[in-house]
Amino acid sequence: MSPKNDSPGEYKGIWVYVEQKHGAPARVSLELLGKAHSLAQMLMVEVTAMLMGEGLANQGEELIYYGADRVIIADDPIFKDYRTEVYSAVIVSQVLRKKPEILLVGATCTGRDLYPRVAARLRTGCIADCTELGVDQEMRLMIASKPYFGRNVMADIICPLHKPQIATIRPGVFELPIQNRTRKGEIICAEEHVKEEDVKVKVLDTVSLHVNGAHLEQAKKIVAGGMGVGKAEGFTLLKELADLLGAELGSTSLPVDVGWVSPERKIGQTGKTVSPQLYVACGISGAIQHFAGMKNSEFILAINKDPKAEIFNFADYAIVDDLYKVVPVLIQELTKSQAK
Repeated sequence: MSPKNDSPGEYKGIWVYVEQKHGAPARVSLELLGKAHSLAQMLMVEVTAMLMGEGLANQGEELIYYGADRVIIADDPIFKDYRTEVYSAVIVSQVLRKKPEILLVGATCTGRDLYPRVAARLRTGCIADCTELGVDQEMRLMIASKPYFGRNVMADIICPLHKPQIATIRPGVFELPIQNRTRKGEIICAEEHVKEEDVKVKVLDTVSLHVNGAHLEQAKKIVAGGMGVGKAEGFTLLKELADLLGAELGSTSLPVDVGWVSPERKIGQTGKTVSPQLYVACGISGAIQHFAGMKNSEFILAINKDPKAEIFNFADYAIVDDLYKVVPVLIQELTKSQAK
């Protein structure tokens, strides 16, 4: 039976579930610790990191350096491999004891699987795939934003009647915080006694899958194309420009859907969220679902022959012309510059 939701006023503090692989925390989890730290200062509460796995006894200090005030570590061989049943049971158990008001997790494959189960058992909501977080200090409400209603508008979503408030947040939305190695915090070993014989799912073997794909979330420069590219061959031209700039190649959703570009290069609400120093948008209209994935770019150069393209409303520089005239010139000039 699901636990009864207590009075919302009994809940206090922000928790971040830290996803890890071989003891190394996921980048999105560290991004969330930095954001949680800033939100916690507004609410005047502490940040707790929740870490689960095997052989993690010495991993707590790093999370404190990134913004956690407290680290709860569930360290046991039974937690070595992620299993929804086991991990959700432990998190729910800890939440019921300590009652945090906000739970955050990266919108990764693991986070998207784990936190809806946690929310269901706690009888509260789970706001999925958020691209921004804020708080109402007076009402003590988390405000989570995401593209909504067919991805045509940005919606602010709250969960005012139940606690904890839960959200999954897309990787790359927030900046990676700078370590502060002078920070001090508390490290707690979670006393959770889970027996293997009581777990329904058994992990028989694990296989490491190496994918030679794009690393867009960490890219400092990105050259991306939209349907305005017009054909698959056009992305070969954009790849040439990207290589000269030392950039990654990206795409909006539709070129991926029609098979012009591989799925790991999709940027937007249904793809990856990026925050490069330079974003070159070629033949991209600027629909909100794509904007949600690249709005944190520091400098945006847009190339589009439609002077009314939405992308120009948030670009730093705009070139109103056919990309097949502009991009070859850029390639030519970069090639000359690098030959000197």
